[in-house]
Amino acid sequence: MIKDRIASGPRVEGRGLVLGYGRRTVVHGADLRLEAGRVTALVGPNGSGKSTLLRALARLHDAAGGSIAVDGDDALLMRRRDFAQRVTLLSQSRSVPNGLSVRDVVEFGRHPHRGRWRAADPGGADAVDRAMVLTGVRDLAERGVGELSGGQLQRVWFASCLAQDTSTLLLDEPTNHLDLRYQVEVLDLVSDLAREHGVAIGLVLHDLDQAAAVADRVVVLAEGRIVSDGTAAEALRTEVLSDVYGIPVVVDTDPVTGRLRTRAVGRHHQR
Repeated sequence: MIKDRIASGPRVEGRGLVLGYGRRTVVHGADLRLEAGRVTALVGPNGSGKSTLLRALARLHDAAGGSIAVDGDDALLMRRRDFAQRVTLLSQSRSVPNGLSVRDVVEFGRHPHRGRWRAADPGGADAVDRAMVLTGVRDLAERGVGELSGGQLQRVWFASCLAQDTSTLLLDEPTNHLDLRYQVEVLDLVSDLAREHGVAIGLVLHDLDQAAAVADRVVVLAEGRIVSDGTAAEALRTEVLSDVYGIPVVVDTDPVTGRLRTRAVGRHHQR
C-alpha cells in the first residue's frame, strides 16, 4: 500500500487446491493466480467455496491437496512472520477486542514487522496513520472499538490490514456492513492499491455488479469448482449465472456507467 512496487507476475498462486472440513471436500482441484497490480474477484452462491479458497491462500486453512506459492516460493516452507509481511487477509468475522482503542487495533497490522519484544518498527506509526486516513477512521483513533458500529469496525479491521503493508491483500466481503458511501470508497481504494501500488488483490464479493466494476478478472465458483473465469464480460454471462444461482439472471450494460450490469429476475417479475 505504502511502498512503490513493480506490477509484474504472479504474487500468489494456488494449483490443484483440494480443501475440505473433515471428510467433506468443499473445493475440488482449484487453480487460482493473483497477479501484481490486478484485482481478482471470487463470486458464487453461499457454500461454493469462495471464502475457504481465500483462507487457504492466507495459510489459514490446510489444503488436502495442491500447492501454494508466493512470488514463486513455496508458501508452506515460509516462516509465518515472513509470510505475514507479504500476504494479509481481511476475514468476514473477527472478535471485538475489549478495552482497546481504534489505534490499538490498527497497530495489530504492524506485528509482523516488529520481531520479538515489540522491537522497533521504523515507519510503523506513519503506516498506521495513513491506513486510518485511507479508511476514514482517523477521527475515531482514540475511541474504544466496543463503541463502534458494525460498519465502523469493518473499516478499522480494513485499516489494520492496510497497515500491514503487504504485496498481496485478500479481502473476504470487504463491503459487508458498510453504507453506500463507504462501499464505493472501499472499492475505489482497492482499485488504487492495485493500479497505483502494484498490490495483488483477491476479494470475495456477493454483489456481482461490484465485482464487474472493480475486478480485472472474475472467477465464478459453484459447488467447490471454478465454472467460469475471465474478464467480467467473459465470466459473468447470462447462462452461467442463471445456472449457478438457479434463478434467471439478465446481464446487460448500464446506460450511465457503461459497465456490465446483472439483474436477478424473481418469479413476480417474470413476464
